[in-house]
Amino acid sequence: MQVLENKLSVRRCLTFVTGLVECLCIAGAIFGWASLVIVLKADGYFSSLCFNTTGDNDTQILDCSAQDEQFSLIFTIASSLNNCLTLPNGFLFDHLGTTVARLYAIFLYTTGTLMVGFSSPALSYLLFPAFSFIAVGGTLFLISNMQVGNLFGSHRSTIINLYNGAFDSSSALFLIIKLLHESGVSLRAAFLFLSACSVIHILRTFFLLPRNFIPYPLPHRYGYGISCGALEAVKSEVTANEDSLHSSAVPFKQERTFRECLLSRFFIFHLLWLSVMQFRHYLFIGTLNPTLQRLTEGDSSLVSQYSNAFAFTQLCAVLCAPWNGLIMDRHRAKPRAPGETEHEADLRASVLSLFLTALQCVLFSVCASTPYLPLQYLTFVLQVVNRSFLYGGIAAFISVAFPSLHFGKLYGLAMSLAASFSLLQYPCFALINGALGGDPLYVNIGLTLLNLLAFIHPLSVYLHCRKLASQREKKETTIFSS
Repeated sequence: MQVLENKLSVRRCLTFVTGLVECLCIAGAIFGWASLVIVLKADGYFSSLCFNTTGDNDTQILDCSAQDEQFSLIFTIASSLNNCLTLPNGFLFDHLGTTVARLYAIFLYTTGTLMVGFSSPALSYLLFPAFSFIAVGGTLFLISNMQVGNLFGSHRSTIINLYNGAFDSSSALFLIIKLLHESGVSLRAAFLFLSACSVIHILRTFFLLPRNFIPYPLPHRYGYGISCGALEAVKSEVTANEDSLHSSAVPFKQERTFRECLLSRFFIFHLLWLSVMQFRHYLFIGTLNPTLQRLTEGDSSLVSQYSNAFAFTQLCAVLCAPWNGLIMDRHRAKPRAPGETEHEADLRASVLSLFLTALQCVLFSVCASTPYLPLQYLTFVLQVVNRSFLYGGIAAFISVAFPSLHFGKLYGLAMSLAASFSLLQYPCFALINGALGGDPLYVNIGLTLLNLLAFIHPLSVYLHCRKLASQREKKETTIFSS
């Protein structure tokens, strides 16, 4: 029996480690777009859109604003689909299970990498569907991996936050491709190698993950994946009730319907909080390359240096991710007031997290709006910290504010609606490259003011908690006086 327990423990550790590597290496690669743009430009993608024009002092300069606009559009479409399809992907995962969802993700990701691998400057428009497939497939990898936290009980939230951080850090993949490209490795070779790695994802799907779902709470001696001998016997014992355990998680409240949650003040303000900050991040990433070109006055070595610095800071997302959860857990662990429920304590604990995330975004936006090149190092640091807090906070607040019965639907819907708002990136790109002559200063100022709306959410939750506390005090006073 001890041998069996050891096998289960080793398998769970392998599942955790390989899942972390999977999220860290590929899942959120699309967000390293700024590094890959340099490679695509060097290889001549959309170069036909560049033309000679007359600059100051009658000098001839090469105008590539139309080329930059195409690269920005590719990122806009891919990043928006990345979130817009979170809701249908969530339903796919819920209804068809881990194996089917992951095979679909592998198909999308492999198709995308193959399309990039076999593309060329003459087939530049293949990049539009290719990176959309890569983005959507990567999100499905994250969704299927977050359930691994269920294997580790009290560390469940930490692992989920760690996986989200690894998802952010995976944007460094395109930096590695950029560095390899500078060393002589072609774009085709790099992406064909990524396609070949899909064999590893397939093996992990069948051997280290369940066919359906990992239940929570976890049954005793729970086994999963293709195995043999005693472990297979354990797996067969729990397979029959795996679906029921997944679907019968007891929510902390049963009285609110999905419609009531959807129309609640908390969800609407949470959606606003997410939308304005995510929009700021997406626009920053999508315009980073032309912004650096403007600030460096076209110095390609400086552009490369700052692009590398940005990509390296993204690696730190996996280290920043647990901080938000630790802040919430610390406040949640404080002694509750007399009569205060666990749900109210969770809401109270979320206020500081929501406020700090909004404050970080405003500071990041101010730095990004300042046309001073050395300051961008600080911008990169604030961006990665805020991004880690943002995506960790989305799921954390939904899990404490609403019945767990509706978690998947509300999470997917929030991400999808926020992505629809992010489609405004392209009009902003067009405004910057057109009327503003490539200078994003006024757009950045407007976005900084827009980010101030994010403070409405923590203020609303704080006032709600204070109202509940006041009601408890009045009730206790009434009981005591009577």
